[in-house]
Amino acid sequence: MLLTIFSLVVVLGVLIAVHEFGHFIVAKAVGIQVLRFSLGFGRPVISWQRGETEYWISWIPLGGYVKMAGLEDEGVAGELEGGKAAVPIDPARAFDQKPLWARMAVILAGVTMNLVLAFAIYTALTAVAGAPRYAMTPVDSIEAARLPPGAEALATLTRGDSITEVNGDSLKSWEDLEEWLLHGKHGKTLLRLRVAKRAEPLVIHLPADTTLRHQLVGAVYPLFPARIGPVALGKPAYRGGLKGGDVILKVNGDTIYSWAEMSRRIRQSPGRELALTVLRGDSVLNLKVVPETNDSGGRKLGIIWAYANRPMVRVPVGIGTALAMGAEQTVLQVAGVVVNVKRLVTGQTSARDLGGVISIAQMSGQAVRLGLDWFLNFLAFFSVSLAVLNLLPIPVLDGGHAMFLIAQGIRRRPLSPQLRLRLTQFGMLVVLAIMVVAIGNDVLRLLR
Repeated sequence: MLLTIFSLVVVLGVLIAVHEFGHFIVAKAVGIQVLRFSLGFGRPVISWQRGETEYWISWIPLGGYVKMAGLEDEGVAGELEGGKAAVPIDPARAFDQKPLWARMAVILAGVTMNLVLAFAIYTALTAVAGAPRYAMTPVDSIEAARLPPGAEALATLTRGDSITEVNGDSLKSWEDLEEWLLHGKHGKTLLRLRVAKRAEPLVIHLPADTTLRHQLVGAVYPLFPARIGPVALGKPAYRGGLKGGDVILKVNGDTIYSWAEMSRRIRQSPGRELALTVLRGDSVLNLKVVPETNDSGGRKLGIIWAYANRPMVRVPVGIGTALAMGAEQTVLQVAGVVVNVKRLVTGQTSARDLGGVISIAQMSGQAVRLGLDWFLNFLAFFSVSLAVLNLLPIPVLDGGHAMFLIAQGIRRRPLSPQLRLRLTQFGMLVVLAIMVVAIGNDVLRLLR
């Protein structure tokens, strides 16, 4: 519990501080008077003043704000932000006195800093530790029916066989093998696979069709333990008590040797209770899980929503590659969050899947228990999520303020203070309603 609380404090503290610092530093740069910089809402627990700015750490740790001249009294939002500042206001340095571009830069600076933080984490991890790759493990099994013509020799592989080389090149990661199977190298479609403890290599011919090559990759299953990674909150694995790092030893009394074997047993058991024998640290536990029924192309398959914790290796790369991979990962995360928001807005995802501060605490706790690598990746992912959600066009969020400025640019005059106040109050009600739903879902998940 203490580790979960600590991880939550670190995640929220870092992300809120980075976000608000973006607003703060750009507001200062364009000459706007900053009255207060606060981590948290409400009255301060700790406060001090430096120059013309008050610095607060406030008692409601659900966000933060930068109070600027001209925006110091915004009704409900103003009260939530601790009321008026004691610092005298310079009207010439008010927010509304600055050019439109300067105000837009201030508004977008917070989300920009969150994206920069994610990019920096992904890039630094790759530059320092290396690019993440799945470790080269032995083969678990071969789905012979999916092997395309020319690749039948792979069907002779059995559990525990290790492919060590392809055409004389050593395999350092599972992705190396997949790269050979998908693309070959130097245009070669004839592959010689060296298998440990076998005198003769396996010879396969890659099909010309790209779909068949992907099918070939999907027919070869790696052998790694049935070790649990993150579990989705409120789903069968979570309700059954599984935690990140658990290793599944048995299913219904039958010994499990690999993740692939465990997955097959779960897929074959939609809606049927499974008795799991689990190794957690030095303790052996008996848990029960009922896989959720999932419709996949007309087939009913079981799923428990537990993600694999595959063995990883880090491959050294140059700084240029690290920067490119950091940018790519950030863009992919942005796209993923946008898709999830779209699914929620269009009703493809239920509002019951929303999570609040308790969910954030549980996810950060899972990540920190899985290790520093997992935790830093979660921090980067959540930073991206915060950036995207803040850009939603809801007044009181950065996206809402940006919409006010866009409307002013189109109309050639600002919205009236009264209209802006009413829209801000409406936006506050929307945000509070979402928070109530999210926290309610958190509580319901805890009670199940």
